[in-house]
Amino acid sequence: MLPVNIYLPALPNIAAAFDADFASVNLSVAVYAVATALIEIIAGALSDRYGRRPVVLTSVSIFIVASIGCALAPGIGIFLVCRTFQAAIAACFSVAMVVIRETSGEREAVRRIGLAGMGWALAPMLGPTLGGILDELFGWRTIFVVLALLGGTVLIASMRQLKETSPHPGASKGRLLSSFRRILGSPRFWAYTLCMACSTGTLYVFLGGAPLVMGDHFGGSSVALGLCMAMVPGGFVLGSYLAGICASRFFRSHILLYARVLTCGGLLAGLVLATLHDIHALAFFSSCLFIGMGNGLTAPVVNVAVMAERADLAGTATGLSAAMSIGGGALISSVAGLPLGAAGSVRTLLALLLTSASLALLAAICAALVDRRPPA
Repeated sequence: MLPVNIYLPALPNIAAAFDADFASVNLSVAVYAVATALIEIIAGALSDRYGRRPVVLTSVSIFIVASIGCALAPGIGIFLVCRTFQAAIAACFSVAMVVIRETSGEREAVRRIGLAGMGWALAPMLGPTLGGILDELFGWRTIFVVLALLGGTVLIASMRQLKETSPHPGASKGRLLSSFRRILGSPRFWAYTLCMACSTGTLYVFLGGAPLVMGDHFGGSSVALGLCMAMVPGGFVLGSYLAGICASRFFRSHILLYARVLTCGGLLAGLVLATLHDIHALAFFSSCLFIGMGNGLTAPVVNVAVMAERADLAGTATGLSAAMSIGGGALISSVAGLPLGAAGSVRTLLALLLTSASLALLAAICAALVDRRPPA
């Protein structure tokens, strides 16, 4: 998560250093996102075929070289290419999920993924602050030097500690498209993945819409706005923690239902308040806190569920689900941007958030119904 946003405060200085317009430098965000989705799809399948350890070591090595390339880039073209290759680190996400699942039981895996999610949520909260400090004190290139050093630390730790967890590395010799076909033929995979996609879409709509409709409430203070928006990743930390507690007490589909009802309830309360009278900024963000809590509960359950469908294709399922969740979330955010841009009010934003969250709840209900049947 850290490479996604640590350098964002330095974008203006990067543009100035390369004598490029801001739109060109901002492409580094888009190319990284697209590359991440593609790598999520491919890396999971490769880990099923060649093993978890080789994929992790290769992806981290590519990330280190790409980070050094970004730090030394003489022009915007080289910078964008290196930034694209930095996305190789995304392979570690899907592989990490599979490693956790293969080294623990289902309920314990939900708990451990929830704990890991607490760490992931800290990156969007602390990353931009760290990047801004590095840029201010030492220059923007230092940001990528730090990323390379962190990558080196991960590589050393992985070489020493990461053991091969795939029960039969190399056994999955089927074609990539054949593996995808088997995964996509599962109703259980679709139900859980669509739930995560709509949950991700709710978050994306919030991230894009909150600054638009609430910016004036803070008198132009980006700091105050940023602090309030941090309530959502804070909620994700809390939700991830609760997932670990609930894993030992409830079945996975029940946790998913509780999570989605929690999110819908919080957003519905906010929408009612906004409809009755002008809603205070703190009340708005308090209702959106439940987006983070719901997603923190949802993510561990979804990851474990999609892996449970086909143990021999756990990596393929995880990577494909992650990519579809990112793509689906981006699609929902794009569609929601149309009415939000035309009528950028708090009520409109809350209605859009509730709509996306309700779709996630519908998918969670489908997941609960599918889970009544044994796996095919």
